[in-house]
Amino acid sequence: MDIIVCLKQTVDMKQVRIKKETRKPVLDGLPLLFGDLDRNALEEAVRIKEKEGGRVIVLSMGSPKLRDTVKDALAVGADEAFILIDSLFSNVDSKTTARILAKAIQKIGKYDLILLGEGSTDNYSGQTGPRLAELLDLPAITYVRQLEHVDSRARAVRNMEESFEVVEAQLPALITVTSGINEPRIPTLTQILRGSKKPVKEWKSTDIGITVDELGEKETEVVSNLGPLQQRKKIIFEGTPDENIDNLVNCLLKEGVLGG
Repeated sequence: MDIIVCLKQTVDMKQVRIKKETRKPVLDGLPLLFGDLDRNALEEAVRIKEKEGGRVIVLSMGSPKLRDTVKDALAVGADEAFILIDSLFSNVDSKTTARILAKAIQKIGKYDLILLGEGSTDNYSGQTGPRLAELLDLPAITYVRQLEHVDSRARAVRNMEESFEVVEAQLPALITVTSGINEPRIPTLTQILRGSKKPVKEWKSTDIGITVDELGEKETEVVSNLGPLQQRKKIIFEGTPDENIDNLVNCLLKEGVLGG
């Protein structure tokens, strides 16, 4: 099995804070890493390789810091990485991302399976995987929580929230996974050192043969990413603990937070 895993470089969302005056997220200076669902996709690819053999190829697009970020994926068990770094690739939407990844995958060549997280940690549109499958003319199975390889087919269990659905597709195919599919491993120091020696190829737009015209116009736009507006009541209860409890409950009832 030759598996390509598409990973997205994002800021560490756990460290994002909201600026009180503007309600805008502060992203400057935050560490860059691969999202949680991307790590699930990579873990699943490595498990398949350990069971059936083959190789795992990481494909990612991002800033120059991606040269360091990708080392984490190689430490986990990927065999090689292709990173896409170009000013044309910055601030793009899901449609453009899919077009860029499709060009890169076509240049990579042979593969049996493409794995992605069902959505990215930052905007979670869930569009890149299906769009990429359409461009590559591949069957796509989304929201996968269990995956196995049967003969020349992929058999997947899809999480449909209120039920599960079993789907099969002829390989090659594209799969997007949920967080429930596995528990990503933490690489050891030895694996980290070994991963730093694995091959990494850096491509620009000219290397994959994509032009500005092919990228096209953005189809989606972020209208707002402001934090929720919070207005405090600034009510202070002064009394005994029992009195304060009664006053608090009465206030919550008055505001409609608690049912009568």
